[in-house]
Amino acid sequence: MNIVITGASRGIGAGLAEHYRAQGHEVIGTGRSVASQLQLDVTRPASHREMAEALEGQAVDLLVCNAGVYLDKGDDLDSGYGADLWAQSFATNVTGVFMSIQALLPHLRRAGSSKIAILSSQMGSDARAKAGGSGGSYIYRASKAAALNLGLNLANDLKAEGIAVGIYHPGWVQTDMGGKTAEITTQEAVEGLAARFAALNIETTGCFENWDGRPHAF
Repeated sequence: MNIVITGASRGIGAGLAEHYRAQGHEVIGTGRSVASQLQLDVTRPASHREMAEALEGQAVDLLVCNAGVYLDKGDDLDSGYGADLWAQSFATNVTGVFMSIQALLPHLRRAGSSKIAILSSQMGSDARAKAGGSGGSYIYRASKAAALNLGLNLANDLKAEGIAVGIYHPGWVQTDMGGKTAEITTQEAVEGLAARFAALNIETTGCFENWDGRPHAF
């Protein structure tokens, strides 16, 4: 398979890239740093155009939209959650996901029965919030809810073209974002997510699943 993974310079993205390369797949990992295999700032339209041009003529079997930020972690309701954090978070976690998919649609179509995996979060689940979620992290939660909605609508629009879209909660993972006290290791998350991506097909398009295969309520 030809696989593109955004945000592959560290954490889950880096783990997924290593996992797929070890299996013999062709992997393009993107990141903002110049040291990345393919430089991509998901907040910049011009960067997406450059990525698409760099991959001109290539088919993409699997696009993993992993790049994301959690800028309001620990913010206080009375004084935090500045407008700049809202703009930066949505630019990465929502608009960046859409632009990545839009830029690579010709490549996904070229592959035929291709797949798009969007990493959202259980923190974006309306059902979880209604059941008495912990609150806080308003920007991150809202952006991940928007990413979930985006995935659902893309699944509807792309189904007729044979492109399957899955949305996933990667778990609470021991990364820079999740922290050292998180529940699962990066390796556990990577192996679970890779299994989910492999199982994704046009019949299950629009799914929202946990890293371990359990369906997640929207």
